[in-house]
Parts: sequence; structure tokens; C-alpha cells
Amino acid sequence: MRRSLFASTLILAALAVALLPAPSHAQGRSDQLPLPPGGFKPPPPPPPAPVKPYTPVAVTLPGPYADAGFAAFRKQLAEVAQHKDRAALAKLVVAQGFFWMQEPGKDSAEKGKSGIDNLADAIGLDAKDGSGWDGLADFAAEPSAAPILPDRPGMICAPAGPQIDPKAFQALVESTQTEPFDWGYPAQDGVEVRSAAKPNAPVIEKLGLILIRVLPDNAPAENGSMPPFLHVATPSGKTGYVATETIASPGNNELCYVKDANGWKIAGFLGGGGED
Repeated sequence: MRRSLFASTLILAALAVALLPAPSHAQGRSDQLPLPPGGFKPPPPPPPAPVKPYTPVAVTLPGPYADAGFAAFRKQLAEVAQHKDRAALAKLVVAQGFFWMQEPGKDSAEKGKSGIDNLADAIGLDAKDGSGWDGLADFAAEPSAAPILPDRPGMICAPAGPQIDPKAFQALVESTQTEPFDWGYPAQDGVEVRSAAKPNAPVIEKLGLILIRVLPDNAPAENGSMPPFLHVATPSGKTGYVATETIASPGNNELCYVKDANGWKIAGFLGGGGED
């Protein structure tokens, strides 16, 4: 799916924890259990819940971050990404104190490295296929941002998260017997659902701004990239296909910015690392 929003990730992670069964204190430690011949084999994953109609849960998309200086900074960042100018990028990154949160509360940035070097590690700036620079260009094109880190006042991260009623979302997950991360949402109103994974297949439905169930058979392509279409289930109970870039999903990456006396700078990254 598209790069998505860490704010909604926090909501979904909390719901995921709430829906987990309570641990049993009567269980023994795993290192005290005898292993079967041939070693431990994990059980196969349970089959996905059957597709059935569900109650739509509204999603309110974020608007642009209202700061003229931030808009100008993003334009400058886009030019740097286009020209793959690492020296110019270094001037747009905090020299010290860059953070990289691959999981909440854990900073993966190396203290002895400069901000630009830690950013390069985080987004895969040195990847041979140029995907790190492409990702940076995507961030530069993102107009939304929000202050989502309470322990870092004045900092904003982008993209901003949508507004979702957490109670309604929890009820949706429970009623469909799914997991929180089985859900995404349209990046805009009116996304077309087609009968087959082809751009010219008949349109069977159009999506409003609601949570949409993404089915588990969307295997990545051989090169690890996402397929061009996603298999989804709509609230009516129909299944169909939508263009991958039209669906946003929780659990992906965000770039964080801070404003100092000289303007905006990249200050951190939330998410998994890029590849070389």
C-alpha cells in the first residue's frame, strides 16, 4: 500500500493490543519444554475470516499543514531529491540529534553519526536503484503534517494521520473477525473498485472515505514491490480490485521536521529502514 500515517498506526497498535488474548501465567517457559523430533515447527496461520458485509467507518483525511515556510521548505527538498544532491540535503537535516524510531521508544540512530548519515541509513539513500531518493521526493510532495510526538514539542511529522473513531474501528475489527492491520482507506473520495486486476476492467463500485478491508492474497511482486492492484472487500460484501496507489495504510513511514532560527530541517524518521 501507499506510505501511510504513524498517527493512525498508534491507534491501530493500541487496538491490536486490546484485542490480543490475555497471557496465561500457568504456561511454562519455552526453554523448559521438550522439542519434538526435527525441531519446533510453528503451526500454520489460521485461514482469513470470510468476506461479509460490514458497517462503514468514516475516515477524515488530513489537510495541508498551514505554514508558508514549511511549503517553501518542501519545494526546496523536492529540488534536492530530484538532483540527488547529498551535500545540499545535508544542509536541510539537523547536524546532531537526528532520531530514527523503528519502533516506539527505541532510537536506532547512531550517536556518532551526523544527521545526514543517519537519514541516509534510515531511508536507504544509497540504494543502487535510487529508491531512497524517490522516497524522499514522495515525502517532499506530502503537504500534510502534524505534531504527534508529545515528548518533542514543536516537531511535526508527515504524512499526518486521518481521523478515525477508535471505538467504531474496534467494533469493526471484532465484527469482521479481522486484525487492525487488515484495513486501509482511500487516499481520496471516489476510488474505483474494478472486477479484475486490470485498469480497463469494469467498475463495480466506488469508495467513499471509509475504512476498507484489504484481503490477504496481495502477494508482493518478485522484486519485493507491491502489486499494481489490491484485492479488497467493500462494505456491501463485494470483492474487487483497486489501484495500489489509491489506498493508504497504517504501519509505514514518516519523516519528522523541526523549525529553528534558520527555518525547517529534517529531524527524524519513523519506520523501518531502506535497503542499499
